[in-house]
Amino acid sequence: MSISSINYGASLLGLSVQNINNQLTNLSTELSSGVKSTNYAGMGINEGFAIAARSQLANISAFTDTMTNVNTIISSANTALQSLSATSGQVQSAAAATPQNLTSSGQTIGQQNAASDLSALVGILNTQVGNRYIFSGSAINTPAVASSGDILNGTATQAGLKQVISERQQADLGTGTGRLAIAPLTAPAVGVQVAQDASPFGFKLNSVTSTSSPSAVTVTPPAGSPPSISVNLAANPNPGDQLNFTFNLPDGTNESIQLTASSTTPPPTGSYSIGATPTITASNLQTALTSSITTLANTSLMAASAVEAGDNFFSTDSTATGTAATNQASPPVPITGATALSGTTGSDSLVNGFANGDTLTVDGTTLSFSSSLPTSGNTINTSDSVQTLLSKIDQITGTSTPSTIVGGVITLNTPNAANFSITSSPAAALASLGFTGAQPITATQPPLRVNGPPFSTATSLVNGSANTVAWYTGNSGPGSPRSTSTVQIDGSQSVQFGAQANEQAIRQQVQQIAVYAAVTASPTGANSAAEISALSERVAANLTPQTGQQTIQDIQTDFANAQTTMQDATARQTQTQTALQSMISSTEGITQDQVASEILQLQNNLQASYQTTAMLSQLSLTKFLPAA
Repeated sequence: MSISSINYGASLLGLSVQNINNQLTNLSTELSSGVKSTNYAGMGINEGFAIAARSQLANISAFTDTMTNVNTIISSANTALQSLSATSGQVQSAAAATPQNLTSSGQTIGQQNAASDLSALVGILNTQVGNRYIFSGSAINTPAVASSGDILNGTATQAGLKQVISERQQADLGTGTGRLAIAPLTAPAVGVQVAQDASPFGFKLNSVTSTSSPSAVTVTPPAGSPPSISVNLAANPNPGDQLNFTFNLPDGTNESIQLTASSTTPPPTGSYSIGATPTITASNLQTALTSSITTLANTSLMAASAVEAGDNFFSTDSTATGTAATNQASPPVPITGATALSGTTGSDSLVNGFANGDTLTVDGTTLSFSSSLPTSGNTINTSDSVQTLLSKIDQITGTSTPSTIVGGVITLNTPNAANFSITSSPAAALASLGFTGAQPITATQPPLRVNGPPFSTATSLVNGSANTVAWYTGNSGPGSPRSTSTVQIDGSQSVQFGAQANEQAIRQQVQQIAVYAAVTASPTGANSAAEISALSERVAANLTPQTGQQTIQDIQTDFANAQTTMQDATARQTQTQTALQSMISSTEGITQDQVASEILQLQNNLQASYQTTAMLSQLSLTKFLPAA
């Protein structure tokens, strides 16, 4: 009879040893990997939370990468803006320096350096971060601005700034007296009359005053359409009596001419001779006034014309103008900002004016006029001022350049000429503001060019987009420049970090530096030094930030706010990341000391099992049979 050997593998002891080995293998894997299992099934019932947490961590990682990239872009933009400010400061210092000495090139050293500075600005504004042009708005693959050479000199088919300035200067100068007609008063009156023309060019009359006795010299302020002023000599003035003429210039500045009555022949500079009769004196006055206006036209007017041409070339804003008068005097005098909107006869109010129930619609928004309701929202009381109405219009158009009233001329500024439209009901209400053309009143599309040739007799500005260099080549709007680049930085939060080279603060600096570099005068011209000096004075002033206008610091503040928002988001996400990682670790992770202890215990158990197995393997039947 045979005895079968022990079936170790199927025995309880064998199964126990196999189980211990399996546990040791699993625990060793846990110890080396640091997690409970190599598959989700082995992680336990809370693994669903861990999976969701991993998804959140992935989102946080993506947000972190996005914010890193945005911070790099903002840092580069801030560096560029700092360089822009530094360059503008250098040009401003050169423009403000005295004296402004012309070289043989017809420019000052400061102007010549400004051409190089303009090239530097173009490089700054065409800064790229990676493959992104950071000052092009949403057109991130397009350079922000044209080359400095094209901006100044144009191309084969498009005019540059120099040509636009030349055409504008011809239009403002006219025949040499800034589009003013200077003539004797019609007999039997004795004196001089100065009349402006109906075009938007040249000098515009502001005021005339006299220190003479009213019984000898009578002056008439601007009146009529187009306005004129007059000096009536009923008798000769006394030596030392003064006449002061003030003119508005195209760039919004004004200049004055002071003429003093003199008994000296020839009279000193800035004077006119008192003749034997008022008629002779009037003739002398006309000669002196014509000479002074001609000199002013060839100096300050030319400088102001260049500055205004720069605005026509660079600005994306546009304007609509009208000339209005009040009922205060006969003939009517030009309105001011304080003029009342109502058409009350005999008061300082608009001729005709606005009445109860009239409406004015600007860019689709309707303003209503009332004789009883106070000014509030889109309701305006008819006793309120013209300036109040202009402020309401500016709020609707969103212009950064307030509309103005100068010498009775209302200039409505709009940041978007393509959408500008203004109508009134009845039409006479809008006409009382000087806008007498067909309604709706619109604004000419920029860039603006003088409607010519001939330019010296031009009467209007026209849309020059088809034949003028577009200095800004990025994208504008809709919306604010910052909104042209928006990214998500958290589940429910985003930041805006776009920038455009045609923003007012940036454009103003590029514009002034380009104008300064573009103007050239005759090196030997009698008025050249004074012209360049007047230009330099304006450029220096215009490079100084103006109250109510955007500054470079405003743009940097927007960027700083975006960075602060991202910094706060990063702090929140760091806390969330820590909490999520802790959840994952508690769900999937192991305690190494505990696992090591379990492995040691199993090793001890396995050793004991092996010892037991060894002892059993040595047993045989003979050990259980009695001895013979």
